[in-house]
Formats: sequence, C-alpha cells, structure tokens
Amino acid sequence: MKISIVGSGYVGLVTATCLAESGNHVLGVDVDPEKVRALSAGRSTIFEPGLEEMLQANLSSGRLKFTTDLAEGVQHGQVIFITVGTPPREDGSADLSNVESVVRSIGQHMTSHKVVAIKSTVPVGTGARMSELLMGLTAHPFALVSNPEFLKEGAAVEDFLRPDRVVIGCDDPDAAQLLSELYAPFARTGQTIMLMSRDAAEMVKYASNAYLATRISFINEVADICARAGVDINQVRLGMGADRRIGQEFLNPGVGYGGSCFPKDVQAMISVAQALGCKAELLGQVHARNEYQKQLLAQMVCERFGNDLKGKTFAVWGLAFKPNTDDIREAPAIKVIHLLLSAGAALKCYDPKACANAAAEFAGVSGVSFVHQPYDALENAEALIICTDWSEFRSPDFDRIRTLLKGRVIFDGRNLYDAKTMLRQRLEYHSIGRAPVIPDRPNGNGQGVFTLRRTGGSVGSPKQSDK
Repeated sequence: MKISIVGSGYVGLVTATCLAESGNHVLGVDVDPEKVRALSAGRSTIFEPGLEEMLQANLSSGRLKFTTDLAEGVQHGQVIFITVGTPPREDGSADLSNVESVVRSIGQHMTSHKVVAIKSTVPVGTGARMSELLMGLTAHPFALVSNPEFLKEGAAVEDFLRPDRVVIGCDDPDAAQLLSELYAPFARTGQTIMLMSRDAAEMVKYASNAYLATRISFINEVADICARAGVDINQVRLGMGADRRIGQEFLNPGVGYGGSCFPKDVQAMISVAQALGCKAELLGQVHARNEYQKQLLAQMVCERFGNDLKGKTFAVWGLAFKPNTDDIREAPAIKVIHLLLSAGAALKCYDPKACANAAAEFAGVSGVSFVHQPYDALENAEALIICTDWSEFRSPDFDRIRTLLKGRVIFDGRNLYDAKTMLRQRLEYHSIGRAPVIPDRPNGNGQGVFTLRRTGGSVGSPKQSDK
C-alpha cells in the first residue's frame, strides 16, 4: 500500500518506519529540510531503541523515502497520516493550527480519493471539524479517520509492531476496512482492532493518558502521606498492586510525569471538559500534584543543605523524562535544575542520551555543565540527585560514589536502591515516600538508623491548593 506520513517527529517517524517494515511504500513529509536530509541519510533524529537500524534497512530497500514537498506526499499516498504536533496553548487547550494547516494543504493538492487519518492527539470533535474544512476545499471524495497513537517513548517500535489495541474512528466502512487491512500484520497474536466513532476514538486517547497520569499522581500523594507517617511506600504499593483490580503498573512513586503526552493531554482534557461545562476537578488536582512533585527533590535538597546553595555543587544523573529516550520535554530533571540554580547551586549533569538536548535547553546559562561519564559528575559534589531510572544507575559502584561525593548524600527521585543497602554502604539516602537513611547517627548497637523527614516550607513547598 502507498502511505504518506505528514510530520516526521516522534510519532511520524516511528509510524513511517514500522509501516515500511511491513512492506508498504511510505513517503515521510516534513517542513524541516535538515531533518529530511538527516533521515534520508539514515540518521534518526530521535533516540528510540531499534529505530535507526530499521530506518536504514527500509531506506535501503526503497520502501521508505522522505521529502519536504507536501504536494508530492498527497499525490503519493492512498492513505495520508497526519502526525504533526498539537502543543498546549497558555490556557492548556490544544493548539490545532498545525493539523488545520496540513488539512488545508491536503485539500489544495488532492486529485483523487484519499483516506486522511489523524494520528495527532486532538480534542473531541476535531475530526468532524477537519472533515468540514476539507469538504470545503476539494470536490474529490475522501474519508477522514481518527487513528490515535499509543506509543510509549523508549518502547515505541515494539508498541507499534505489537500493539495492545488499534483504534480506528470512522463512519466510512470502506476506509475502516482499508485501515484494518493496513494494521492486520501487527494484530496477528490476539491484539484487537477496534472500530468506533471518530469522537470516541479521540476521547480514548485523552482518557487513557489522563487515567495513567492520575495513577501516578495518586501514588505520589500516597507516598507523601507514607513519608510523614513513617511507612515504606514500596511495601504499600506492592500490597495495593496484588489486587487484580489495581495491578502494579504506574504505581511507582517518583518525581512526577513528564514527556510530550501526559502533561499536555491532561491539561487539554481539562480544557475540553470546561468548554463542555464540566468541572474536571479531579484532573485539575492530578496536574497540580504533578507540578508540585517535580519540585520535590529540589525541596529535599534545600531542607538538607539550606535555602542558600551558593558555593555548593550537585551532581544530577538522568535528564530525560524517562529512560530509553532523549526527550526532555516537561522532564522533572529540568525543573529540579532550574530550582537549584535559582537557589545559587552549580550542577554537573549526566544522561546516557539526553545531554545534547539538555545542553541546548540551558545554552548560555551559567552554573550548569554536562559530562560524558556518570562518575565525572560526582567529583567534589555535595550530593547526587537521581531524576531518571536508567538501567545503568541501578547497580552503580557505591565505593566510587562514596569516594567521589564530597557529602556522601544521595537524593533518589526514582527509589532505585534498597534502604538497607544504603545503610551498609554508609551513604545518606533520601528517597520518595520512605524514611531517609542517616548512617552517621548510631543507635545503641552502633548501627545507623532511619530517621523521618518531614517537609517544611523551603524551595518548592506546595501551595495549599496543591496539597
């Protein structure tokens, strides 16, 4: 099948490469000539495990090409996927100007029947509005379909090739059948291709992300209660997750969610609800809790070292919003760095993949530097701050950490380590929803003890409405 993908960002590039992998002839379209040149040369513009190798293989086979010419893309594709961004406006609503621009261009260049599938995350009713827009621009027949993506960064290729479900929102039986055939190679082991209305498909995407974000904010709020009550959140979440109705997924406490989806989709769903006359109070608190959670590590550092951090250097491990990606959009680490810089601290930062993006984010900002090896960040630092749970951070050389760290203190925003291990390693250890380990305070048996941290009013304290 001949496929065109308009937009070669995260979703567009993965979609184009995976559809070419299954034998389709795919043309990727993007307005950025530098990106098109890089992709045409086989250089992936994002980090995603397995993507670049697949990109190169399909370029070599001739099944995958890239262009800046949207008219060429419209002529090429029997199915045209729209995968451009829908960033949040200042009020939290989704900016649909990119989607509308692409729809207008498609209408201007159509010369035959097309199936136009919107993969971009859009509010309920967008498909209907875009269909009306396209109808006013062309006399040629078309079908406009909602086909939301459910790709997890860091596992996007696997998610596309072996999806949990494929959602097709459409009122045209022929278009629904065509897309079902396109996705059939990826649904051979029991995965479901789900046909529904366009509006329902649009809502499935928002509701799914909002629910997952709610679980994260919920467990982070429970973790705060546990820390204040002297209860280990890990024991609590394991007990909760053993209930089949609850499960273990998305119940790991940490420093909040980030990335290109959850933050903007929660806000966009709040905006949609308000426009419909709904209060969306729960989602409002989910967002507020997450904004507070991103500040938590900086607050913990200031409680330990004081609000004035001038002359103090801290090491940061992990800059991407999650492991196996170089994406720093809405990453908690970026918020932590900004807060600590404002308190006067200097930061030495390491991430396996995201340093280049973070360096661009902090270009011209004094007090923050980036290193190529994790242990290079530790020398003479007061403490290590962990913001992303990359695999290489899970079993580090604690002897080396203890030797290099000036203060022998770790702030772990992902609860990577066991408290007893930290006690044995003689490292002061602060994590989320668990009492700190303070090994330098012996009990009557000469052993270190756990002490309970209670949050105060330092940097990043939540407003009353955030609690």
